[in-house]
Amino acid sequence: MWTRTYSKTFKNINKETIWNLWTDINNWPQWHDDLEYCKLKGKFKAGNYFWLKPKTMGAVKIMITDVQPYKSFTDCTVFWGAKMYDTHSIEETTDGIKLTNTIKVSGILSWIWIKLVAQYVADSTPDEIEALTTLARKQNEN
Repeated sequence: MWTRTYSKTFKNINKETIWNLWTDINNWPQWHDDLEYCKLKGKFKAGNYFWLKPKTMGAVKIMITDVQPYKSFTDCTVFWGAKMYDTHSIEETTDGIKLTNTIKVSGILSWIWIKLVAQYVADSTPDEIEALTTLARKQNEN
């Protein structure tokens, strides 16, 4: 199984604001500049799914597989011959809010999906987390 994890701790943000931005999937393009749109079907809960449309490729259906409110959520994209899990977590520390993103890819054809999708997702995670926290700080000011 291929795994990539990125973590960073931030001051002057709160977990509630981050959680609200994460669970507002339809507005991910506000801080996810490589997305054309996201559309959540139903409520933000395990078993539901959303469509995510990157600007450079077709839309993909992503299933929400686990939700721990204000702590973490995991989603899963099913590819032919592989699955990609993306876990987003929030941890309160004495130094601030620690955000972690872990991507795991498994399956017989995982090697191709790592090259086509997962490595890009992993590489773009630091910029996306920075954009997310910038938006969170702006919302906290209002």
